[in-house]
Amino acid sequence: MIKMEGIMKHFDHYTALSDVSLSIAKGSIYGLIGSNGAGKTTLIKLLAGIYRQDKGKVTIIGQPVYENVDVKQKMFYIPDSPVFLSQYTISMMARYYKSLYPNWSDERFETLVKSFAFDVKKKLHTFSKGWQRQAAFILALSCKPDILFLDEPMDGLDPVVRKKVKNLLITDVAEREMSILISSHNLREIEDICDTVGIIHKGKIVLQKELDDLKSDIHKIQIAYRGEVPKDLLKNLSLVHTEKRGSILLCIVRGDEEDIFKQVKKTNPLIFDILPLTLEEIFIYEMGDIGYAIENVIVK
Repeated sequence: MIKMEGIMKHFDHYTALSDVSLSIAKGSIYGLIGSNGAGKTTLIKLLAGIYRQDKGKVTIIGQPVYENVDVKQKMFYIPDSPVFLSQYTISMMARYYKSLYPNWSDERFETLVKSFAFDVKKKLHTFSKGWQRQAAFILALSCKPDILFLDEPMDGLDPVVRKKVKNLLITDVAEREMSILISSHNLREIEDICDTVGIIHKGKIVLQKELDDLKSDIHKIQIAYRGEVPKDLLKNLSLVHTEKRGSILLCIVRGDEEDIFKQVKKTNPLIFDILPLTLEEIFIYEMGDIGYAIENVIVK
C-alpha cells in the first residue's frame, strides 16, 4: 500500500536519505526508529508529500504522492509540533478540515471531544503542548484517514491519555484497516502497538522486520559454571555482546532459540536462563553492531 523505492533526498550538500526502500502493508502499524538526525522526519515528510524526492519513487495505493490531492485526502500527518491556524479553536479547525477531507465525521468529532473533555471554545494556541497534541489526534481521527503518519506522537501526553490514544489507533487499524507509520524515541510506545519495525541510521534503512521475527532472532542468556566458562561455548554461539556480572555471564546471542538452548545445555551449566529482550535493548545492540555504540557516562 505504502512504498518507497530507492529514495534519495539532499538538502544543499547534505544527503538526508540514501537509497531508502520500505513497504507498509494495509492495516499495519510500522514503527520507525533511529538515532538523532538519522532522517526519520525527512522520510515521513516525503511519504506525506511535503517534500519531493531527488531520486526514486514514493507511492501510496500505486499513485505518486507529491502534489496528488486525491491521495492526500486519504492521509493525515501529525508532526512533532502540531500546527493550527492562528487564533483558531478546535471547532474552527474542524470546519476547516471538513472542507478538505471527504470522509470527515461530525459524529466522531463530537464523540472524541467529549471523550477527551476538550474545551471547544478556547483558542488552540493557548493550550499546553499536551493538549495541542490531543487536539491533533481528535482532528486526525475525525478525518477518518486510510493512512496516518505520526512523528513523536505521545510526547507531552500523560499516561491515561496515552493509553486512550493507543486504544483509538488500534481500533481504527482493526476496524477500518487504517495504516500507521509512527516515529518515536520512546521505544516502549512503539513496542506496545507496532507489528513491523524499521531502523534508520545515517539516512539508510539498516533493518526492517516484523517485530515478532526481530525478537525471535536475538536473545539474552545468562549462564554460570562451577569453573571457567567453556571456550567451545563462546566459539559455537553467534555473540553480539558479553558481560560478566559476578559469577554470571550475560550474553546477547543471535540465532534460533532452540539451537542456542542445545549448544548451552551441552556444556552442563550450573545456571542457564533465556530472557526476553525489549525493543530498546535490541535497538542498542543492533546500533552497536553498525558502529553507533552506547558509551558509559561516568559522573565524577
